[in-house]
Amino acid sequence: MVNIENITFSYSRKKKPVLENFSLNMGEGKVCGLLGKNGAGKSTLLYLIAGLLNPNSGKVLYHGIDTRQRLPQTLNDMFIVPEEFDLPKVHLMDYIKNNSVFYPKFSLDDMNRYLTTFEMDSDVNLGQLSMGQKKKVFMCFALATNVSLLLMDEPTNGLDIPGKSQFRKFIASGMNDNRCIIISTHQVRDIDRLLDHIVIINDNNVLLNADTLSITDKLRFVNTIDSELASKALFAQSSIEGHSIILPNEDAIDSEINLETLFGLATEHPEIINRLFNTQK
Repeated sequence: MVNIENITFSYSRKKKPVLENFSLNMGEGKVCGLLGKNGAGKSTLLYLIAGLLNPNSGKVLYHGIDTRQRLPQTLNDMFIVPEEFDLPKVHLMDYIKNNSVFYPKFSLDDMNRYLTTFEMDSDVNLGQLSMGQKKKVFMCFALATNVSLLLMDEPTNGLDIPGKSQFRKFIASGMNDNRCIIISTHQVRDIDRLLDHIVIINDNNVLLNADTLSITDKLRFVNTIDSELASKALFAQSSIEGHSIILPNEDAIDSEINLETLFGLATEHPEIINRLFNTQK
């Protein structure tokens, strides 16, 4: 679905490129978590995929079409929800009427269903909403466009605790086999159980690009107070429960991914991840 081929991008000729000779492929039918340190280029990458930024070299292909061309057939099948945005001070139904025409698969029924998930009503003026409420409404519109590619940058920022729980239900209800949702975030605990694919990037390298089933097939995530067991781990970090550790899953034991420890393993010991998953560089 998305093929990123050897792209280099810099915001200025005098500055170091944010991404340099960077490549990555992502397919459909998945909720993908895009993780990386501050400055790794996650937000920039989303804007490059959407065609809102153009690489200095290389190309981004969406279904084989270069996104820098910004063709209608590409633009009406993808949507980006940035971390920060402004909405006009108009009634929500007017906003829908004026903007839904650009998305052939937009569904008002879906829009209302998603609003209900967030306990929001369609009879609202966007100018009178809080930032958190605006984010909920905008994400509802984004998902209701039924585009094949939905890009979301820090979507849970600004949401209250109930809103974060509603967000997980909201994303799950909008997924299908033909859609790809890419979520870039630092709030890993808000999305960990949503993801079925994880991409970790750092220093122009793809440290990990794998589905969650293959990750839990090869790695076992454990919380333990056993210091001896922790000493045998591939990676360990202290937690309230003692130690959060990652072990080789030699006994094929099911476990839930801990994104924080997985990120630590990938960034501190990329050679282990590369050996296990043959990560594309």
